[in-house]
Amino acid sequence: MPHEFELHKEIELDATPEQVWEAIATGPGVDSWFMGRTEIEPVEGGRGRFTMFGSSEGTTVTAYEPGKRFAYRGDGNPDGTFMAMEYLIEGRDHGSTVLRLVQHGFLGDDWETEFEAMRADWDMYLHKLAQYLTYFRGRPATVVSAVRPQAAENEPAWAAIKDALGLAGTVRVGDTVRLTVDGLAPEDGVVDYTGFPTCLGVRTADALYRFIHSGPKRGNVVVLGHHVFAEDADQEEVEAAWRSWLSRLFP
Repeated sequence: MPHEFELHKEIELDATPEQVWEAIATGPGVDSWFMGRTEIEPVEGGRGRFTMFGSSEGTTVTAYEPGKRFAYRGDGNPDGTFMAMEYLIEGRDHGSTVLRLVQHGFLGDDWETEFEAMRADWDMYLHKLAQYLTYFRGRPATVVSAVRPQAAENEPAWAAIKDALGLAGTVRVGDTVRLTVDGLAPEDGVVDYTGFPTCLGVRTADALYRFIHSGPKRGNVVVLGHHVFAEDADQEEVEAAWRSWLSRLFP
């Protein structure tokens, strides 16, 4: 039976309301920090589409007030489940902006697990939005996604990922990282987000990398959700290299 839910989040961003609007209410903007690919028709009543791992969901824009309010509703499923989003933008002194979001709708039978996962995911994505606006604002992103079902339990999965990144022990924000992926140039970076046991974030000069573990209730899936801002990045080449990296890490 569908279960109604509502989730609230808020973040202060070092960007103007116009810059925040560009990041949350346009397809290229959303593609610079959120997983998958997003299309948005910029008008109330306009149609949109979110696509990830070959699956797409249609959306309808329900509010479109540039620089102030943006909302949309997913088309929904036959079982009555659906999700809707509302973003509220408030400018502050010195060029900063407060972004508030409300996600609501109906979830399925395992709604508690899904709700907790969404709450943690939004902490990660809003932090990624802040990192994008601070370090990569206005730079187009190459979206890199890869998934490995039934990879490993939490502890061995994170041990393998940390070892591959040159990390050991307790990981803290600011720790240095060395990314070595066959077929790609090595990169040095720093840990910019620690959300264990769910997520680890790394920032380099040209990318935001996210390593995600779903947990045992969701199949011990490891997901890569990267955004590469290098101008010469080839999406197919970069994504294939990271998929191979993931396959070798969890054969």
